[in-house]
Amino acid sequence: MKRSKELVEKRKNFVIDYVKRNQNKQMKVIVTELTEMLFLSERTIYNILES
Repeated sequence: MKRSKELVEKRKNFVIDYVKRNQNKQMKVIVTELTEMLFLSERTIYNILES
C-alpha cells in the first residue's frame, strides 16, 4: 500500500517538531515515545531524523 506524499510529509514534520519540543529528554526516550504514538519502528524514526 502506497502512502500519499502529503501524509509522509506530515509524519516527518510531526517527528521533527516533537524532537525539537522535547530536546531536554534523551534521544532514546523520545524515540520510544514516538514509536508508541505513531506505531513506527525505531529505524524508521531515525531515518526520518537523518533526512
